Amino acid sequence: MKLGATRELYAYWDRLRGGRLAPERAEIEPGAIRRILADTFLLDFDVAAGHPFRLAGTRVGAIFGRELKQIPFMSLWDEDALPAVRDLSLAIAHETSGIVASATGITGDRLDVSLELLLLPIAVRHDVPARLIGTLAVMQTPHWLGVNPVTALRLGGYRHVGPAIDRVATLRLVEPAPAARPRPKLTLLEGGRSKDGHSPQAKNG
Repeated sequence: MKLGATRELYAYWDRLRGGRLAPERAEIEPGAIRRILADTFLLDFDVAAGHPFRLAGTRVGAIFGRELKQIPFMSLWDEDALPAVRDLSLAIAHETSGIVASATGITGDRLDVSLELLLLPIAVRHDVPARLIGTLAVMQTPHWLGVNPVTALRLGGYRHVGPAIDRVATLRLVEPAPAARPRPKLTLLEGGRSKDGHSPQAKNG
């Protein structure tokens, strides 16, 4: 996680969930994350509808030059990225984990901007989240952003984050117990020295 907005939302989400897989929607207080609200968004987890936006911060909307409410999240991605983004959304649902990813925003006249995306589940019901909360933040703001809107997103590298992933990582960090070493065989020496003054032969037990 490279950006402050990404780290702050993840830390807040992780703190709220406690020992659970994810927090509840009602537990999220906008005032607690007011510094990053402009980079934050909320989606309905609705595969058939493409995960429409319920809310989007002002800086998220400015990236695309429009109001995003009710716009399907999946419609923001170019065709090459769509299969991977669909798979990631399903992984969030079935593994109750989040993702952090790099993305590139492309404008109509082929300008590009580097972005960081965070997606996390909230309000899990029957092992499926009802909502997704996330951030989409600009790595370095170009002078043209806000004038030339991004028309498509390309997916870069990504990794899963969350309690399920943390548990697996912890298990991988625990080194297996070393194999038991074979016990040395007991060597017995008979008596002391023989009458002729020589040591007796050792016998292996």
